[in-house]
Amino acid sequence: MVNDQAAGLRAMQGAKKPSATTQAQARPEALNTASKPVRVVTVASGKGGVGKTNLSVNLAICLSQLGGRVLLMDADMSLANVDIMLGLQTRYNLSHVLDGEKTLAEVIVEGPAGIRIIPAASGVKRMSQLSALENAGIINAFSALSDDLDVLIVDTAAGIADSVVSYCRAAQEVIVVVCDEPASITDAYALIKVLSRDYKITRFRLVSNMSRSPAHSQRLYEKFARVCEQFLQVRIDFFGTVPFDNALRDAVQKQKPVTLLHPSSPSAQAFGAMAKKLQTWPLPTGVNGYLQFFVEKLFNRSKEPRSE
Repeated sequence: MVNDQAAGLRAMQGAKKPSATTQAQARPEALNTASKPVRVVTVASGKGGVGKTNLSVNLAICLSQLGGRVLLMDADMSLANVDIMLGLQTRYNLSHVLDGEKTLAEVIVEGPAGIRIIPAASGVKRMSQLSALENAGIINAFSALSDDLDVLIVDTAAGIADSVVSYCRAAQEVIVVVCDEPASITDAYALIKVLSRDYKITRFRLVSNMSRSPAHSQRLYEKFARVCEQFLQVRIDFFGTVPFDNALRDAVQKQKPVTLLHPSSPSAQAFGAMAKKLQTWPLPTGVNGYLQFFVEKLFNRSKEPRSE
C-alpha cells in the first residue's frame, strides 16, 4: 500500500502522458466512501500573519465539539504551522507519503477535542516546489482513507502558489482571511483575482481578523466585497469576525487552541459562532463536489502545449 500510493504520487510528475484509463483511475472518487458528502473547506489568505492557521485550528475544534468528524490538513507544505500551534510532536508528515515511507492514513495524528490532523513538513525545500499534478496526487490519496469523515479543513500556505490554487479548486468552500492592513487587503484581492479569472471560482467567504469592533469589520467587508464584485464579478459572503483578544495571544504563546484554553473569551466565542454558521451551509450536491473533476482537469492541462 505504501509503495503503491507513493508511486502513484510520483507518477503524476508527468514523465508520460496519462491515458484515459489512467485518468479515470486517478480521480479521487473515494474521498468519502459513505453516502453523506464531505464538506471540503479551504482556508486561505493573500499574505501571512493574518491568523489563517488560528482560524483553521479553532474552527476544526469547534466543529468537532458540535459532533462533526473533522480532519484538518496542514497544506503549507514546507512551513508547517498546525502542529506547532497545537504543541504536537509529529514524527511523520506528507513528505514521508511522497517518499513512499508512509501512507496518508499512517501520518494522521490525533489532535485535541477529537480532531485528526495531517501534518505537513517544515524546512523541506522540495515540498514548497510540488507541481500541480503532485498536489493533485496528494488530494487523490484521500481515496485510501477508510474512516468516515464529515468535514475536511485545508489550511493552505499564504499567497498564490500552485499548492494554494490546487486546494482552493478542490474545495466546495473557500474562506479568505484578512485584517485591516493595506498589504492584507491587496494580497487577498490578488488571490481572489487569480482564482476567479483563471479557475472560475466565483464565491468566497470572508473573515475579518484582529478586528476593533463588529462595526469596523462590517465596514471592511462591505468595502472589500464591493470592489471584488465590481471588478472581478465574484460573490463575497461575510463569514465572521475575530476580535483582537489578549486571550488569543496567550493561547498562541502556550501552543493551545483558544477555544479550549479560554473557551469564554471573545475570540473563542467568535470561532464557535462561525462553526455553527458553517453547519448551515448547503451540503455539496455531489459526493465530492469539485473533487471528482479535479485531477482530470489537471491532467488535461498538463497535456496542453506550453508557450515558450
